[in-house]
Amino acid sequence: MNSAKALLVTALLLLLQGDIAAQPAQSGDTTVISVDSTNLRFSPSSVTVTEGDTVRFFWSGQALPHNAVEENGVFDTGEPARAVDFSFTFERGMNGTYAFVCEPHESVGMVGQIVVEPAAEQEPEPEPEVPADSEDTPFLPMSWTAVTLALAFALRRLQGNG
Repeated sequence: MNSAKALLVTALLLLLQGDIAAQPAQSGDTTVISVDSTNLRFSPSSVTVTEGDTVRFFWSGQALPHNAVEENGVFDTGEPARAVDFSFTFERGMNGTYAFVCEPHESVGMVGQIVVEPAAEQEPEPEPEVPADSEDTPFLPMSWTAVTLALAFALRRLQGNG
């Protein structure tokens, strides 16, 4: 009887199986910039990223409050704080060099730079070729498999082998 239950569960799972589509690839990496409070510096003070990447300004438990403000207002972590968790993503078309400062400590050289390189051109993925005689309905073949398995099980029981 256990094999009958297993066969029935398998047949139901085959009927319920859907079309599994590929998930889009995650784009971009994340680079973290923190604070070296001993030397009043960003760490690292200069980074190179690619369009589509994210820069995360992250620090906590600092004795002095800090912020990171880009000189042209492209990004701003807000008011100086002892704990900051701020992310900024450089979209396509934003390649270039971005200078930023910690406003309270700019005079002592707490500055940084982000160099954003252009993203590589992506070639469009070719459309998969579908043979002219195929149907784009995976449910039908799966349902036939389930029906075939159910019939095989029923015939086996009728013959007394189940």
